[in-house]
Amino acid sequence: VQLQASGGGLVQAGGSLRLSCAASGGTISRWAVGWFRQAPGMERNFVGAINRSGGKIYNEDSVKGRFTISRDNARNTVYLQMNSLKSDDTAVYYCATAAWYRCVPNTVGVGMDYWGKGTQVTVSS
Repeated sequence: VQLQASGGGLVQAGGSLRLSCAASGGTISRWAVGWFRQAPGMERNFVGAINRSGGKIYNEDSVKGRFTISRDNARNTVYLQMNSLKSDDTAVYYCATAAWYRCVPNTVGVGMDYWGKGTQVTVSS
């Protein structure tokens, strides 16, 4: 399966963006999906994950109440809705697939199976 993250861009602090993770060459409903981000000069960090059905969602403390993960398996796509964006959210965002037990807990993405190309999110203060 190939994954492609999209929807990034430049936004002012307090604004919103919705990222998409689209799968091709496979059915995304087979996996849980995790979102990660990597700021310049920093290691990759776990943002959150959603299980195969969408019934379980995990968000890291830094984004709780601001970011929401959802999925539309019919569209073979997982979403990351980001609200109340802060300059600290500036990073390249990646999606990756794995079984749920590998997604959560997670830190830098160890154990994830497939990775998409990232999408840049820049939040201006």
